[in-house]
Amino acid sequence: MNIVAIIPARGGSKRLHGKNIKRLNGRPLISYTIDAALKCDSIVRVICSTDNEEIAEIAQNEGAEVPFLRPEYLSTDITKTPPVIEHAVSYIEIQEGKKVDVVVTLQPTSPLRESSHIEQSLKQFFKGKYDSLVSVRKGYPPWWMLKVEKGRAKPLLNLESSVNPFNLSRQQLPSAYEINGAIYITDRRFLQNNSSVISIENCGVFLMDQESSLDLDTMTDFLIIEEILKSKILNKE
Repeated sequence: MNIVAIIPARGGSKRLHGKNIKRLNGRPLISYTIDAALKCDSIVRVICSTDNEEIAEIAQNEGAEVPFLRPEYLSTDITKTPPVIEHAVSYIEIQEGKKVDVVVTLQPTSPLRESSHIEQSLKQFFKGKYDSLVSVRKGYPPWWMLKVEKGRAKPLLNLESSVNPFNLSRQQLPSAYEINGAIYITDRRFLQNNSSVISIENCGVFLMDQESSLDLDTMTDFLIIEEILKSKILNKE
């Protein structure tokens, strides 16, 4: 099995400038994801897909491969993930003549995701014979969310019964999960045939704890995650 990890790391970031290489507890953000991928015995190659030469240099110094710089048309604010991953995989297969079997997409913004999470999710992916698998965390009950119609609050979703969900506790509602953005595993053939990293019909889930699921998108996220990393180091000492 040729299992390849792709780390998409675009140079531009509107909310947090230089996010992917911003120093988090003394290290570039992307280094945490590269480390986690490199420590996975199942992963054959770790490739960073970026349009930015500085990110490319840092990624290589951290041990990832950067065999190309991503073209401009795949580096805009509205570029979706699937074509970026397809571009990277196609480069490996066409330019290097090496067939890819499974793609693991790892976003740099999940620095608390560990190699053990990736290994466990891969085992679950193969055991379930899925087309794809995504990491998730327990989510906020959508039955407690609201929409506004003509100035009045209305439930976003209704329960199948006529029970008022606002009279129920979280434990009484069905479990809800949200994609945490840490791990996406995709069968190569599915990616090629569907231009998607997630299958709607045959997708497994890997449940992660709330702390490991934290995604870095704002300065507030940055400060919270940095304190967690510092406390982890102190606990080891």
